[in-house]
Amino acid sequence: MAETTAPVEVAAPAAGVEKPKIILHWLETSRAQRILWLLLECKDKIDYDIEVYKRINMLAPPSLKAVHPLAKSPTITIDVPGGKRLAIAESGTITEYLVKYFAPHLEPKQYEEGKEGQLGGETAEWLRYRFYMHYAEGSLMTILILALVIENIRSGPATPVIARPITRIIAGKVYAMFLTKALDDHFSYLEEQLKTSPGGGKYLTGVSLTAADIMMSFPLISAKARNVFSSTKYPTLAAYTERLEHEPVYLQSISVIEEKSGYAFQASM
Repeated sequence: MAETTAPVEVAAPAAGVEKPKIILHWLETSRAQRILWLLLECKDKIDYDIEVYKRINMLAPPSLKAVHPLAKSPTITIDVPGGKRLAIAESGTITEYLVKYFAPHLEPKQYEEGKEGQLGGETAEWLRYRFYMHYAEGSLMTILILALVIENIRSGPATPVIARPITRIIAGKVYAMFLTKALDDHFSYLEEQLKTSPGGGKYLTGVSLTAADIMMSFPLISAKARNVFSSTKYPTLAAYTERLEHEPVYLQSISVIEEKSGYAFQASM
């Protein structure tokens, strides 16, 4: 079983030095695709491979437990030169770890000039970056998963046909009472954040793509695919989401996983 201790420091390899070997444990229709995108952003500094896992009755297969006790995907394992192996789960943790050692260009500058280490001396770009690194999973995905569950209760195939008229009414009322406003609050917030991006940028943190945008790609692309938000009501958010869908390395990640897995990629929760 892979070691599951906290990550240790791994220096980026110098010329001629053995590169760390990273394996992405990729489960179909999971949140692992953005980690593949990130690995491709790091490919000059690492060697990587992908282990593909197919769901069994919508659940992760038992073989993932051999990688991480919670059978989480995404999980990465890292063979550090010298013989140590790490297993790291959770998208945010994986992203922060990979950015620190292999993709610092995907993190904005932390401090304003002359304010290094000072409380409140952080740049607007970095403060947004840190927020969205945690907001993607902690806030946005929570409400989107809840919306998906309610929608499945309302019209999903798991609901017996005879019960659907009743569950449709109840689920519809729950959605209207709790989710409609919550979703509008989130999408309106993101719309305004994009309109006020530092430097007039087209990304959430400013003029350049960062790992926070990569973290946000999964919930937004999935929500767009399910028509959870209106491009008419949130045109800036819709344009941003489409921009993420057409990022060259994101498109490359889709080609890579389709070739590796043998089936068509789907951006879904």
